[in-house]
Amino acid sequence: MTKLRILHIIKSLGRGGAEMLLPETLKLHDKEKFEFHYIYFLPWKDQMVGAIEDAGGKVTCFEAKDNINLLLQYKKIDSYCKEHKIDLVHCHLPWAGFVGRLVHKRTGIPVIYTEHNMQERYHIATKSINKFSFNFQSLSLGVSQDVSNSIKKNIQPKIPVRTLLNGVNTEAFQRSEHSEIRLQLGIPEDAIVIGNVAVFRFQKRLVEWLQVIKKIRKRNLNVYGIIVGAGPLEEEIKKEWKALELEKFVFFPGLKTDVKPYFEVMDIFMMSSSFEGLPIALLEAMSMECAVVSTDAGGIKEVIRNKEDGLIVPVDKWQELSGQVQGLIAEPGELARYKLAARKRVIEAFSLKKMVEELEEIYSSYSN
Repeated sequence: MTKLRILHIIKSLGRGGAEMLLPETLKLHDKEKFEFHYIYFLPWKDQMVGAIEDAGGKVTCFEAKDNINLLLQYKKIDSYCKEHKIDLVHCHLPWAGFVGRLVHKRTGIPVIYTEHNMQERYHIATKSINKFSFNFQSLSLGVSQDVSNSIKKNIQPKIPVRTLLNGVNTEAFQRSEHSEIRLQLGIPEDAIVIGNVAVFRFQKRLVEWLQVIKKIRKRNLNVYGIIVGAGPLEEEIKKEWKALELEKFVFFPGLKTDVKPYFEVMDIFMMSSSFEGLPIALLEAMSMECAVVSTDAGGIKEVIRNKEDGLIVPVDKWQELSGQVQGLIAEPGELARYKLAARKRVIEAFSLKKMVEELEEIYSSYSN
């Protein structure tokens, strides 16, 4: 049987939610039916390259120093598609989507585009190019119903738009209790650990996250925090961290390709985001039995049913996160219940296996 050759195009292969999904889905794909290729453009953001190659993917970097230079790589991508007999292109995030649409116009190869964010949150230039070029592809996938609705409202596309919910590998992300992170960071064994895994961007509101931790610690000195990640706002966030005198109580391990050991020490996964698509880190944390306390940004409210799978507060009332966390700390039985409820929820509704099966159905519909 001839394999269907799929080319994924994405701006970078750093540790972001969209990027991390690529090796995880590849591990579950049927390699007898599909062959997977990957093109990215930022060589300094390559944390996922090894994982993709280990899972059987073929990775190529066409270096581009900026977004305009990225678009100019379309001729190389055309040649790559011809050389490797690519049957279908799958693009992720706007700039990869833009170059993929150029390839579609030139070659006629079907292009699928996955949108991970709300249109309202993009820069006006990005929104304009997206709206102008959106119909130059075959299908768009929204990672949550909110994202799909945003596409329909702001772009009014003529091509089909479907919702394909993000998923997590619930077998790989299971708590083992063997993490040495507590010991490494000097966190007491009996401490309550509140964590987050995020790119340090403004929508994550990590300055506010630290302010919530400070408020919680005024009543519970045995509370510690961990924020795994890095990003453009790191200096601003760490300035607040020092101003709040949290250096000994909140830890920044940096960018990690393997976040599982950090989830294993978290009791509560707290998000203060102002907007989201459907965050992979949230699903991973839930699979690792972290109780969730979060704002109801974007697709989060599609995952967390308030007071059933976790606790959520309105985006503009992020200060209420502290009270929700305080309640869980005061009631250990409730904390334990929400930990188990979180894992149950992702197993039932957000498994990566289910996502991959739906993706393969979509891919197969484009086979000749």
